[in-house]
Amino acid sequence: MSTPRILDEIGARLSELAAASPARDLEKNVRAMLGSAFSRLELVTREEFEVQREVLAHSRQRLAQLEARVAELEARLGARSGGD
Repeated sequence: MSTPRILDEIGARLSELAAASPARDLEKNVRAMLGSAFSRLELVTREEFEVQREVLAHSRQRLAQLEARVAELEARLGARSGGD
């Protein structure tokens, strides 16, 4: 056998051993537990957070506009009622 082929075979066998080791199983279990814990926390990504922040800012701005419009309409209605 040539040297590169032997090295490839040794690397493949080491990969097989690493994949079958208890440390690999432990890593899988820890990842599964962390994934489960994070999913229960209902976390959002930064992108989702930023989108919702923009929606909220827009909603606040629109609410302020509507409140000003209602105040203006109430003032007009009060002026008409007071003049009758």
